[in-house]
This record gives sequence, structure tokens and C-alpha cells, in this order.
Amino acid sequence: MWVLYAMINRAAIILRYKQPAVDWINEVDPIEDGLPVSLIDVNRERTVYLIPDRAADDDNTVRSWIELNYEALMENELGAWYTDDSLMPKNLTISMFDDWFEVECHSMIIDTSNDAIIEELDEYEDDEGY
Repeated sequence: MWVLYAMINRAAIILRYKQPAVDWINEVDPIEDGLPVSLIDVNRERTVYLIPDRAADDDNTVRSWIELNYEALMENELGAWYTDDSLMPKNLTISMFDDWFEVECHSMIIDTSNDAIIEELDEYEDDEGY
């Protein structure tokens, strides 16, 4: 028996941390004698970002989308570790993004749930970003 699921008009990216990002997490930890995290620790559970499907047509369109959105992505990722703005790196650049994260893209997204999608609005209200 075949089960039909709905393919949605989104692609997904996952950011995999690289060692420089892990080094930052451990260096700015405001808790003295806090336990350091490892590369394996930080990549165990990752946020999935849904992006416009047209942004995942090929490697060039993915890269273009990243170049337009890397600051918001970095702020979201790093802000999940520490909410104190004074701890955040200054002058986020695409070069820093490339040094700190590897982008994994998935162009086929299938919704297997019949439940309605419930959105929790964040400060980033531009759902296209493209």
C-alpha cells in the first residue's frame, strides 16, 4: 500500500558547526569552570532552516541565499548559546560564516503530518529572505 505525503515548496538547510565556532562557544562561556563542549556535542542536534525551494536549485543558488542570510543565521545559531549581546562576535562576515559552519542542503521536503503547521513568530518576519 502506498502512502501519499505532501511535498512542500521549501528546501532545508542544516548548519554543521566547525571547530572555530566550538572554540568561540568554549572561550566566551561566562560560567567559570564550565565544562567545554566538543564538535560532536554541538553537532548532535541541529536546527533545520526551511528556505524557498528555488534557493536550492543548485549549489550557486544555495550559496546566493547563504550570502544574503548568513548574518541572521549566525545570530540565530550563536544566540542559542549565549543571549548576552556583549559576548557575540563583532563584524560577522561571510568568511567567518564559512570558517565556522558547513552548509548541508536538502531540496526535497515532504510533510508526513496531517496536523496544521503552527508558526511561532520570531524577530525575523521576512519568510523569503531572498
